[in-house]
Amino acid sequence: MMWSELDTWIVITGALTAMACAVPGVFLLLNKQSMLGDAISHAVLPGLAIGFLVSGTRDTFPMLLGAALAGVFTGVVSGMIERRGRVEAGASLGVVFCSLFALGLILIRLAADHVDLDPGCVLYGSLELAVIDSASVPRIAWQSGAILVLNLILAGFFFKELQLAAFDPRFAKASGIPAGWLQQGLTVITALTTVVAFESVGSILVIAMLIVPGATAMLLSRSVAGVLLWSLAVALCSAVIGHLSAISIGPVFLSLLTGHGNLGSLSSAGMMAVCAGLIFFTIFALAHLAQRLFSRVKEHSVTPQA
Repeated sequence: MMWSELDTWIVITGALTAMACAVPGVFLLLNKQSMLGDAISHAVLPGLAIGFLVSGTRDTFPMLLGAALAGVFTGVVSGMIERRGRVEAGASLGVVFCSLFALGLILIRLAADHVDLDPGCVLYGSLELAVIDSASVPRIAWQSGAILVLNLILAGFFFKELQLAAFDPRFAKASGIPAGWLQQGLTVITALTTVVAFESVGSILVIAMLIVPGATAMLLSRSVAGVLLWSLAVALCSAVIGHLSAISIGPVFLSLLTGHGNLGSLSSAGMMAVCAGLIFFTIFALAHLAQRLFSRVKEHSVTPQA
């Protein structure tokens, strides 16, 4: 295995992106709105495409603005459908994000017919190409680091309010905490994080980055601060192990499985998502085993009454 400077930037960018997605993902899980992250990651596509079509460029600001507006639209409309249409939250989100996702694909296809905008990169990302930059530090690394810092600052500043709104929204509202505005803010920051991650990991793989680290962290900690810290650690480990697997273990395993020769390096973003899932199932199995062992020890330690 040959390691180059490009590999270093792939790991750094992947880690920054994964950790940036994990921060809002934790609060989505605490609010029992993990499907909202899935919906936003799909529904921001039309906003991304409209921002591109209106501006005529792939500059960050118009695309971020379009994605943020699409994310807010998703949250507002799905909530309205849930309240007035008498359908469950998952169904309302499914109606909105499926429709917007299909519209986004059509608009992206329209944009790609006029200017170089690859729908495949939007859906699946291209981490290996995104870090190729003439500057000493790739632009995508700066963007991923900036959105991570922004997410951490906002999470720290509104930590108490977000925690209270997640566990007791009625009490939060009675205490004067604007739970509705917090929800809209969480929706916006999730949309911004998603569109920054598009270039490196794409709209589909970003779902894993939003949900899996937080879900894994909930198996390891009971406090919100602990869950947040563990989710960052899981995201970091997923990025490092994922890229190492993509350039070493993954190709060898698939060659043995398929019987073909050298398949070359695999998608780093894809392997990062796979490793995030493997970490979750490993922790889940160990936690279940530890719980069973603890229960047996507790049963044996209780002496029977005479």
